[in-house]
Amino acid sequence: MLKTRRKELVINMKALIKGFSAALFAVLTTIMAIVGYYSQVLPESYYVSQNGSRTLNCLLHVTLESKEDAVSASSACGGEADGELKLFGVIPIKDASITKTEAPVLIPGGTPVGIKFLTDGVMVVKVQDVADGVCPAVEAGLCAGDNIVSANGQKLCSSSQLSDIISSSKGEKIELEVMRDNDVFSVSLSPVFSEHDGTYKAGIWIRDSSAGVGTLTYIDPATGCYGALGHPISDCDTYKTLPLGSGEIVDVTITGYEKGERGCPGELFGKFVSGLAAGSIVKNCDQGVFGRINYPSATAASAIPIAFKSEVKAGSAKILATIDGNSPKEYEVEIEKINLSESATTKNIVIKVTDQELLKLTGGIIQGMSGSPIIQDGKLVGAVTHVFVSDPTRGYGIFIEDMLEASNGAGLANAA
Repeated sequence: MLKTRRKELVINMKALIKGFSAALFAVLTTIMAIVGYYSQVLPESYYVSQNGSRTLNCLLHVTLESKEDAVSASSACGGEADGELKLFGVIPIKDASITKTEAPVLIPGGTPVGIKFLTDGVMVVKVQDVADGVCPAVEAGLCAGDNIVSANGQKLCSSSQLSDIISSSKGEKIELEVMRDNDVFSVSLSPVFSEHDGTYKAGIWIRDSSAGVGTLTYIDPATGCYGALGHPISDCDTYKTLPLGSGEIVDVTITGYEKGERGCPGELFGKFVSGLAAGSIVKNCDQGVFGRINYPSATAASAIPIAFKSEVKAGSAKILATIDGNSPKEYEVEIEKINLSESATTKNIVIKVTDQELLKLTGGIIQGMSGSPIIQDGKLVGAVTHVFVSDPTRGYGIFIEDMLEASNGAGLANAA
């Protein structure tokens, strides 16, 4: 009897140890997977305005901590320190660099701006057959989204210029310089005669300009530089970022809007106040449109500090937007989610409109609000970039830190 009980006890202990080992293995595997994921998606460098450990706004508890041997190096404004990301404040994820600096101060926008934009070269928006299934553009290797920079050595400034070159070619080859996704190459285009139009055609639809309404995000009081939109000016057919030739922003008055509904995003309508440029456009990129203001309408006294991405948190916030005239108003929103991944680009923040007035009037976020500043705890944290088509009360935003870094790339602003 005693031997039987001992045998049962041994069997039970083995089963318990086996179960515990399996559970421990599962936990360790999960932790390793989480660490691997955060190691891939979280940035390797951070700006901070003060020393000390801070909790990042991730789904799980992730902290950014200075290493002990780097504390003194980060004590001075502008100093760099070695840091480390840790899961639950204990498990190392990866090393990170920390730059301690004073937060830049910016004048928040919210005012509407008109965009006048001329491309560098001309963009192919569509290719089609000219006759009998023949498309010279396709045969030359062109496709929608390509940007044609020059033709027979002539720098292209307009669609009509390229059209004239093609129609007068008499079918002879035209040497084109083309840019596709930052790669530049040459092709030979052989136009064919179109019986329908009575002229030579290449089988391409092209675009050389864009215009629209957006929202100013900020003005740097120290330099007079601005940022707007929070996303690039893109071609409406190909969704490719338009290469900047020249451009300007102009004053706009909002005259009305179409209310947003599920499956149908609304839109702001406005008219250009005058032909005078309010500012230049010197850069068009993933993070927005940047340039210099000709005559600032706001004073430096209204400037507020920015919040670095490591400081942004879920919770209540406000947006500045204009849905009538040209004076912005504050509207209540909730920051629901924060994505620190560098691949998120213009979709770092998920916001939900909670302001009953704005919900009643526009249904939430509508087209034209892109660039509306997001303010939390008295700091400028980002800008509205997109509306959810399935739910106009919600949308995406970009970190203001990322907009400033893109602006710096063009030699603008006093960014961190």
